[in-house]
Amino acid sequence: MNLDAAFWIALFFSTLRQTTPLLLTALGGMFSERSGVVNIALEGIILFGALTAAVVVERVEHTLGPGPHPWLPWLGILSAMLVGGLVALVHAVVSIKYRADQIISATAINLLALGAPSLVLTYFYGNATNSKEVANRLPLWGPEGFALSPLVYLAFLLVPLSWWVLFKTPFGLRLRAVGEHPEAADTLGINVYRMRYIGVVLSGILAGLAGAYLAIGFLNQFVRGMSAGMGFISLAAMIFGKWHPLGILFSTLLFGFASALAIQLQGTEILPAVLVQAFPYVVTILVLAGFMGKSRPPAAVGRPYEK
Repeated sequence: MNLDAAFWIALFFSTLRQTTPLLLTALGGMFSERSGVVNIALEGIILFGALTAAVVVERVEHTLGPGPHPWLPWLGILSAMLVGGLVALVHAVVSIKYRADQIISATAINLLALGAPSLVLTYFYGNATNSKEVANRLPLWGPEGFALSPLVYLAFLLVPLSWWVLFKTPFGLRLRAVGEHPEAADTLGINVYRMRYIGVVLSGILAGLAGAYLAIGFLNQFVRGMSAGMGFISLAAMIFGKWHPLGILFSTLLFGFASALAIQLQGTEILPAVLVQAFPYVVTILVLAGFMGKSRPPAAVGRPYEK
């Protein structure tokens, strides 16, 4: 295999890996905003999910002792999804029941996610930056040299599933209705509050799953700040994809490709190192600047509903 072919193959598989957490989080944000609730707390929920997965797996390993425990990573994933859903539920209660400003509520969660992991890490590991490495990380599926985490396959399978749920089921119709015209949906007997709670909690579950992928599927430990803005990039991808699963797939692939390209170019002299590291964020800014005004969000998004 020549160097050019090896570069493009490595770039392709790196793109799939980099796209996975963005795709999971953006799909979650889509469900939340389709229901009418803005959830910019996805960045913080990713961190809470990653911290939970890494700490649960490491602590259970510590308790059980050395040895392969193939079920353990899945326990970490379920724990991360549970915590992600619970954190999102807090945002939902504050935003839906108490009708607080959704941006402020989500920002508070993001700020909490910057400090809380340090306390947990200091308590368990005596440092504020990272957890211990786990031995039982997610397995890789696929032929040798081209194997991927099962969460990569799951993320891409969720795209057609999300499309079907959103556009082909009564649940999806109700979710879209409360995000567009909650008053009309209420008159038809749809429980606006319940649908919005479900949309927000779904976003937290998927963002928590993205965090688990980072901690025990991509790496094998939690590192403080490891989300590196992925939650915000996912929101940009959701807007660029026009709150549609297929649009989100293509937009997250674009951002995943930008991140993968930056990784592949590190250590080369093609571009300055600072520009290479900033490349994914530059792409995000350009996309938002070019398409923000052309994307029409759900009509009632960000607007509290009072019956």
